[in-house]
Amino acid sequence: MDAPFVVNGRRLIWRGDGETVVIEPWGADSVRVRARLMQDVLDHDWALLPPPPSVVADVAVDGDTATLTVGRLRVVATSSSAVQLQTGYDRNHCHLAFFDADGTLLFQERDAGGSLALVAREHRPVPGGEVRLTASFDHDPDERLFGMGQYQQDVLDLKGCTFELAHRNSQSSVPFVMSSRGYGFLWHNPAIGRATFATNGTQWSAEATDQLDYWVTAAGSPSAIARAYADATGHTPMMPERGLGFWQCKLRYSSQEELLEVAREHKRRGLPLDVIVADFFHWPKMGDLRFEDEFWPDPTAMVRELDSLGVELMVSVWPQVSLESENYARMKKENLLVRAERGLDVHMSFEGPSAFLDATNPRARAFVWDRIRANYGVHGIRTFWLDEAEPEYGLYDYDNYRYHLGSVLKVGNLYPQHYARAFAEGQWGDGETDVVNLLRTAWAGSQRYGALVWSGDIASTFAALRAQVTAGIHMGVAGIPWFTTDIGGFHHGDPDDEGFRELLVRWFQFGAFCPVMRLHGDRLPTIAITAADGTRRSPSGGPNEVWSFGEAVTPVLERYLFAREALRPYVRDVMRDAHENGQPVLRGLFHGFPDDARTWDVKDQYLFGPDLLVAPVMEAGARSRRVVLPAGAAWTDLWSGTVFAGGGEIEVDAPLERIPVFVRDGAQAEVVAAVRAALGIA
Repeated sequence: MDAPFVVNGRRLIWRGDGETVVIEPWGADSVRVRARLMQDVLDHDWALLPPPPSVVADVAVDGDTATLTVGRLRVVATSSSAVQLQTGYDRNHCHLAFFDADGTLLFQERDAGGSLALVAREHRPVPGGEVRLTASFDHDPDERLFGMGQYQQDVLDLKGCTFELAHRNSQSSVPFVMSSRGYGFLWHNPAIGRATFATNGTQWSAEATDQLDYWVTAAGSPSAIARAYADATGHTPMMPERGLGFWQCKLRYSSQEELLEVAREHKRRGLPLDVIVADFFHWPKMGDLRFEDEFWPDPTAMVRELDSLGVELMVSVWPQVSLESENYARMKKENLLVRAERGLDVHMSFEGPSAFLDATNPRARAFVWDRIRANYGVHGIRTFWLDEAEPEYGLYDYDNYRYHLGSVLKVGNLYPQHYARAFAEGQWGDGETDVVNLLRTAWAGSQRYGALVWSGDIASTFAALRAQVTAGIHMGVAGIPWFTTDIGGFHHGDPDDEGFRELLVRWFQFGAFCPVMRLHGDRLPTIAITAADGTRRSPSGGPNEVWSFGEAVTPVLERYLFAREALRPYVRDVMRDAHENGQPVLRGLFHGFPDDARTWDVKDQYLFGPDLLVAPVMEAGARSRRVVLPAGAAWTDLWSGTVFAGGGEIEVDAPLERIPVFVRDGAQAEVVAAVRAALGIA
């Protein structure tokens, strides 16, 4: 009998029963595994970058067993061939198991289960020549899992959870998971599907795909796993200086003069402001990709005045193209739009029927950037809010849409990555080096295109606030270090309501210690907008500036604006760590203190960079809270200056104007002194 394995350079190859399995080193301590029916595997670059050629791997074959070792990871492949009694002919199998450097089993493919005749890699044909794929694994039932992007749930350990692999408004599906056992796993497949992390096994599925494709690293610690994952999928750029301070936004500034007056008022009050936002429907028709002249008569002068105030303008761009847009007919004719597979070719009807730009089409990306350069770049605008990046179909009927790269069932989760790519590559091509663009969704690799991801149109509730802490932790694990939220939540907070004011203060405090501090929301009351000829425009929300919430609240918010400004040197250093080393900005306690078993369960605190422990108050009416202090460091209370030994829990006061923050081992002394001064701490 021929040898069951073939060694081709650093690749280990197995073939049998129509399936080809390829295992190869893909970075230090890491491998990529692919399997395809009846053909050679494909070199899809959905998120993974080419592996460094310098990676050393050892491949050994001993009969029916082959071992590929790269750094801390060892993959054992076991081939078996035998006549199956129920069929009467040979069946061939290849079982994969993954071990760390100490020989500990990390996880393995599900075995056949004896008479159950289970299949670990199930390729089930679907119309169109693709397959519905299910991959099944056995894991330690006691491991803890983190990552997967954001799913708007107040859950830290993902073991026991199931996830739709699809984007929605406020849901970013980033299929990377990190285990407390020291490995990371990327499901390198942009198909619509599902991931289930049950105690009796893990399953990943894709509704339509060409092949199985996943990446594994056994780098060990959370920080080492984060670095390996960034090396494999791309490092985020260095955050531009404008991303370190405060961003002001509301739904929506309806005119050039309204926006400018807010920026002027910030400066009259002496308040820090880095970015102000011109939100949606500043255009004549959705998809026109330009300002409406009546409301925005001189964008160049607007940008010039903002520059003189030290403020950057960010402009909202939607991927929807109205059927009435000046660009629709051309884009439809040149196949630059998403196509419905059946029925009317309309994908959403918010403020009128529209279709989506096909961001996976390079010609569509080039077309849009050409319009952006001509209509926004010409005015000096270089920061963009790429809203609706899921994209947000009117109905999430994923099987009813097709992109340039394939059906949405097969490649749908790529959309936000390619939408970010359209702008980043356009900006880089035009010589812009400081790229940061805001998106509502991300996929693996989005970070390398300067994607700042916010958590979508969430509720203005304390429950939603609690979910943002876990969302931020999971997004960081999933390789998206630039994360932010709508401070105060998006939906209909009332500035005159005392309950909402309390929520806003607590959220503002959290926002001051987030990767990007950004105030946004659709506040009450709704304000009608009418053009000079009496025709309706999209309405605006109520006031949403720091001085909009009453005399008692304003001074508190102002102090946190100055605290954020005082944090700027520290935030810059943390952003550099994200850029150079792939580290999250907002981190779970386990990231910095993996040896303290308690840190793997703390879901209502986080590390802001390596040295600040933040414990937001996220319960209405609460004026104190319990804080876990990780072992291995001494912790100084920002407010009292009291030093506590790590390894215990304490109860701390948290009046409305105070967010509990602790400083690790007396670090950042100059920054801490500046923050204390900004907050008025004697």
